Amino acid sequence: MPARNEKTSRTSTKSGTAASKGKRPARTAGTSARPASARPKRAYVVRNSEIHGRGVFATRTIRKGADIIEYRGRRVSMEEADELPDSDPKNPYHTFLFELNDGRVIDAAVRGNAARWINHSCRPNCVPYEDDRGRVFIEAKRTIRAGEELSYDYKLNVPGRHTKALLAHYTCRCGAPRCRGTMVEVRKKKT
Repeated sequence: MPARNEKTSRTSTKSGTAASKGKRPARTAGTSARPASARPKRAYVVRNSEIHGRGVFATRTIRKGADIIEYRGRRVSMEEADELPDSDPKNPYHTFLFELNDGRVIDAAVRGNAARWINHSCRPNCVPYEDDRGRVFIEAKRTIRAGEELSYDYKLNVPGRHTKALLAHYTCRCGAPRCRGTMVEVRKKKT
């Protein structure tokens, strides 16, 4: 990824996972003739998380491969994202930005939905992917039981040198047995 200015390096973006999964065909919106009482309840709810702040939790069993939610928000260029105010003035390293394959960014701080509250984990149960229309969906990586917190690996794209001081701002709190200690994407060492 090309170097970004100081603003982007401070806020970074949730990226990598959507691009690494590749593009998928566009989804078509379906309508249901069933009455509201017969429709299955929403698969998730937002509430306080032990990982960090707010989190998204399964309200029922979600099967492996199921699309759970679309990551929504306004779309802006990377340059516009660099000029945005911090998502959380108390923590300039917190972000609701998701980088797309075409270089644009979804800013879930504006017109975003519950997907922005899905926390990072080094052992995630979900994976984001981008379809061929540039829409990002969060998919179940495995079967998820009711009550489990949804998570995916943010693989934050933070340009520049990854010093201990910089990585400390992106500390991972997932508690996984093999936690890498950071939400930043690990760079492969040159051989």
